[in-house]
Amino acid sequence: MREHKRESAGSLTDLPMSPDEDRQRRFRTYFYMMLVRVACLGIFFVVPDWWKLIPAFFAVFIPYFAVVIANVSTRPATAGLEAPNALPPGPSAARREAPPERDAA
Repeated sequence: MREHKRESAGSLTDLPMSPDEDRQRRFRTYFYMMLVRVACLGIFFVVPDWWKLIPAFFAVFIPYFAVVIANVSTRPATAGLEAPNALPPGPSAARREAPPERDAA
């Protein structure tokens, strides 16, 4: 009896997120983090004395983390870019890399 191997077909759920959806997701992430920053600024004016340092700390450092987190893309990075039709190194490059031979006298 002959066994048929069936290749698994691709699925729509296996496709990566579209660039537009990825951009929207990153924008929403950044927007929500900036809302938290605005809330920290509002809390700064409400709380008394040294407690102001806590919301001030978050209001200062949230923008950095918002940018770093929002710039993370879900698209896979390309392993390495190679020029199309690139020629391999020629024989002259191999001669330059070899150490010079010396005569033992």
